[in-house]
Amino acid sequence: MGFYLRKSISVGPLRFNLSGSGVGVSAGIKGFRVGTGPRGNYIHMGRGGFYYRATLPPAGNDTRAPRQQYSYTPPIQHTPISATHEPLKEIDSLDANHIVDSSSKALLDEINQKRKRPLMWPMVLIGAVMLLAWSVHVDAPQWVNSLIALAGLIGAVYVGVRDQLAKTVVLFYEFDPHVEAAYEQLHSAALQLAGCARVWHIEASGRVLDRKYHAGAASLIRRKVTSIRRGAPSHLKCNIETVAIGVGRQVLHFFPDRVLVYAPEGVGGVEYSHLSIAVVEKNFIEDEGVPRDTRVVGHTWRFVNKNGGPDRRFNNNRQIPICRYTEMCIQSASGINEVIQLSQPGVGGDFVGAVRRLARVTPAAPG
Repeated sequence: MGFYLRKSISVGPLRFNLSGSGVGVSAGIKGFRVGTGPRGNYIHMGRGGFYYRATLPPAGNDTRAPRQQYSYTPPIQHTPISATHEPLKEIDSLDANHIVDSSSKALLDEINQKRKRPLMWPMVLIGAVMLLAWSVHVDAPQWVNSLIALAGLIGAVYVGVRDQLAKTVVLFYEFDPHVEAAYEQLHSAALQLAGCARVWHIEASGRVLDRKYHAGAASLIRRKVTSIRRGAPSHLKCNIETVAIGVGRQVLHFFPDRVLVYAPEGVGGVEYSHLSIAVVEKNFIEDEGVPRDTRVVGHTWRFVNKNGGPDRRFNNNRQIPICRYTEMCIQSASGINEVIQLSQPGVGGDFVGAVRRLARVTPAAPG
């Protein structure tokens, strides 16, 4: 999952170009382009041998996360006795709008402001369709109908391009060699995680009160299949691809200097020096099929006696495998609180190491 550093980004008819002296913008077609020079519309920020440039409108040390001890059992829906476990407690981050550190504020303000801008092209298209319908209704000449249709189409395309430019943030990164090596390590480690047969996001956990109804497990979870991939956030054009991890309604995008948290309500962010991430191996009672890359360490029963044997009072009692999984906990003081479960044991250490390395080479900004 190595990343590629581009020197130009296209947004609609515009091309943003990165040079040693700054970011320029040009427009046109191949062989004929006009634009502004590198002293134009951008902000240049950098520290500790690491720099990035973000276009604007005209007008420390990492610590391990405390290990939460879970004894997992799958979310069995057909158990008729609700008093066998406590209500599941959500494992979730704060709203993305509240996950902000001081050094991320300017960038996040721009991203959130542009995300809130309404799209105008649908209104232009609807207006053109209504005008065309009226023209047909009053039996206007065919050339008039054709002119209205053509003008509406051109207007919708033009306004659509303006919408794209108005809602898009352009972000350029430059790397010193040691920073580039650290981010390359993060991508390689993410590729290892993405290669797991199954990846889950754990949404909630609760303590079991009567273990015999839950295969002898100490706690119950609710989880959903998720993904670890390369991808770009919506309405953000960047000269690199980020590592993206889905965590329910939110997506964590691992940029070179920080994690951006994308959610429907907004975007938050936290630097690596403020991020805690830890991995631990856990035994999990798997009721949904054994992934091909896991290790089965034992078996239990759907309904179990105190001595660990099957409870003979239940006719549908069956044996269930116990799998060895990896759990990755991602937290920050500003509100990130997510747990990722990976089917392959022994993975995740390289990813933690890459995050810690990025925290060292991209120190927190003052203030």
